[in-house]
Amino acid sequence: MNRIKTQCAQYYRLAILMSGLVISCGVQAFEEEQNAQPRPIAIAIHGGAGTITKANLSAQQDLEYRAKLTEALRVGYEVLQQGKDGQHAVIAAIQIMENSELFNAGKGAVYTFAGQHELDASIMHGAQRQAGAVAGVKTIASPIKAAQAVMNHSAHVMLSGAGAEAFAKEQGLAEVDNRIFNTPRRFKALQKAKQAIEDRQTQLLEFQDYKFGTVGAVVLDQQGNLVAGTSTGGMTAKRYGRIGDSPIIGSGTFADNNSCAVSSTGHGEFFIRYQVAADICARMVYQNKTLAQAADEVVNGVLVEAQGSGGVIAIDSQGNIAMPFNTEGMYRGSIDIHGKITINIYQ
Repeated sequence: MNRIKTQCAQYYRLAILMSGLVISCGVQAFEEEQNAQPRPIAIAIHGGAGTITKANLSAQQDLEYRAKLTEALRVGYEVLQQGKDGQHAVIAAIQIMENSELFNAGKGAVYTFAGQHELDASIMHGAQRQAGAVAGVKTIASPIKAAQAVMNHSAHVMLSGAGAEAFAKEQGLAEVDNRIFNTPRRFKALQKAKQAIEDRQTQLLEFQDYKFGTVGAVVLDQQGNLVAGTSTGGMTAKRYGRIGDSPIIGSGTFADNNSCAVSSTGHGEFFIRYQVAADICARMVYQNKTLAQAADEVVNGVLVEAQGSGGVIAIDSQGNIAMPFNTEGMYRGSIDIHGKITINIYQ
């Protein structure tokens, strides 16, 4: 009788062990299946806020801007679909805009008072808050690519002027003559700005690209990383080596996987003073605000009260996108986690 009881006990323990193994295998298989499924991806881009008033935007210009924004979106989104790190999608999207004369970045950069072009850019990766930036560069073909090189291959976060150009050359990045950025449209804007300065008209808001021209991208990649990047030609007729918010981490660009990724466009001095990009993400962390709430509070609350103009594009870890602005318009577009593409300028 005791022998039978002993055997029963052994069978019982074996049954429990086997059931545990079955459950364990089932959980493992479920986790593997979940991990095998593509994670959500999303992207948002901007081409500047308030750069052309609706009254002055022709139907042809409208089509051109929308086409280029769509191209930049699709190129960046394709990189995300391939499962690559988000920084590569940001670079790909921004380079499309840097290579277009439509935007105040790269080939469409505005002129300084001295008749040259000084370019700025930055990028930030939300996984470990790695960041890179270049400021006041004149001979780098793609400033956003140089910012990426600083992030990935330098012990520093921001490099400026000749030093940044020397570093970019060491990294094998393309060099160009500053005159490659010359365009008739931007030269005309410079002449108007200079005339206004001579006439002592300190308010140059009628030249809408005077303050607001920038391009940027924010993404959520398949690894769950948030990445943001921004590139600009700066301010028309700027002097004394002026640097705006675009290359400044926390002002023009910010990304943290625990909150959001933001790229700004607007009157840089205000974005610097109020740390716009970082403030949006901080409100999500410390005040438990949604992305939409945080972005709206800063752009249409803090900035408006300070009389600062501009807008942002932002994305959070769930793929939610916010693109608020307080100017007449902002060139912007997005592809959300469902693959829906949206392009807007004024609405």
